[in-house]
Amino acid sequence: MHYASSGQKKAPTRPIVALRRRRQLHPFFFQMGPVALTISCVLLIALMALLYLSQLSQALNVNQQIQDYQAKQAILQRQNQDLVNTLAQEQSPAYIATHAQAQGLVPADPKAVEVLEVPGLQSVPGQQSGAAP
Repeated sequence: MHYASSGQKKAPTRPIVALRRRRQLHPFFFQMGPVALTISCVLLIALMALLYLSQLSQALNVNQQIQDYQAKQAILQRQNQDLVNTLAQEQSPAYIATHAQAQGLVPADPKAVEVLEVPGLQSVPGQQSGAAP
């Protein structure tokens, strides 16, 4: 506050201007009445609840899909293990010999086997001579 030399108070002009500016800068909801403010708050809370429920629903759907994929993965892993076991069994020499005999194949008599030698023929590297793959 400024005092004049005669001892009288001078009216402050700056605080009034600042007060007017402050009133202009307030958001509109400070000027709303209590009923309008309550209705606005209830609507905002309802909107937030809807958004929350929407997100929760999406999270539950994704969780269900993940569980379905994990169940399918477990089934496929079991099938893969069954196929690996079947393949290992069918590649075993005993299985091959049993099924060959069931089809009428018999082991060759080593005395009855004839070996042909071709003169000038070079052997393939990595193979034994006279043995077929």
